[in-house]
Amino acid sequence: MDMLTKEQRHRCMSAIKGRNTKPELLVRKFLFSRGFRYRLNNPRLPGHPDLVLRKYRSVIFVNGCFWHGHEGCKYYVLSKTNVEFWQNKIECNRLRDKDGQRKLASMGWHCITVWECQLKPKVREQTLEALVYTLCHIYLEDGRIKPYNPVKESIQMVAESETGYCK
Repeated sequence: MDMLTKEQRHRCMSAIKGRNTKPELLVRKFLFSRGFRYRLNNPRLPGHPDLVLRKYRSVIFVNGCFWHGHEGCKYYVLSKTNVEFWQNKIECNRLRDKDGQRKLASMGWHCITVWECQLKPKVREQTLEALVYTLCHIYLEDGRIKPYNPVKESIQMVAESETGYCK
């Protein structure tokens, strides 16, 4: 049973912010200290990624385990009150995340998700170092010289779709 009234619970839940969260600030400060430069919450990209690294053609989502339904995580525990509402909400969040990442991948972006539980003190350093390693690997793979193979068929240009910006 919930110890708070509906109004108190509503006030508590509505005070939770979606930008500049502690996990997001940890990732941002670490990447900046390592020389990575990024843009925040780009509204023109599908899914509104938390960090956009254009040089690396990568986007980073820093997800809260509860809000995005991190399966198998001890921090993802559904509320015992209003269960149906929370199940629907979290499932919609998951579907929206997958759809946004699918659109970004089709546009040529690399999508990286960092979960809140991966930024807890015991595993934080390992997670952040793995993130840097992944970004460097992406940069080296994308920047590698690829042999030119002319295609006799018409060459199609790939551009960002206008339908993927905002709904």
